[in-house]
Amino acid sequence: MDLIESIRALAALAFTLGLIGLAAWALRKYGPDSIGRAIAARQDRRLRVVESLTLDPTRRLVVVSLDGEERLVLLGDGRLLDWTPKGPPPASALSPSPVAEPEPVV
Repeated sequence: MDLIESIRALAALAFTLGLIGLAAWALRKYGPDSIGRAIAARQDRRLRVVESLTLDPTRRLVVVSLDGEERLVLLGDGRLLDWTPKGPPPASALSPSPVAEPEPVV
C-alpha cells in the first residue's frame, strides 16, 4: 500500500465519520423530540395532563386540567369515567336526606 492509497483511505474515513456526526447533530436538532420541545415552548396552553396512571395494558386514568379545572378521564374503553370539576361538593350533597321513622306497632 503506497502513500497515496493511505491518504485516500484516511480521507474516506474522515468523510464517513463527518457524515455520521452530521446525521447525529441533525437528528438531535430536528428529531422526534423537537416537536415536543416546540409544543412545550408555548405557555398559553389551556389543556395539560396533570397525572397519569396505567390500570392495565389497555386502560389508563388521566387527570387533565382544562381552564383551571381538573377532571378525571378513563382512556382505552372509549368512555369518560368522571367529568366533574374537582372542588367542593354541591349543596344538595351536604344536606342530609330525611329519614322516615318507623311507625309504632299497636
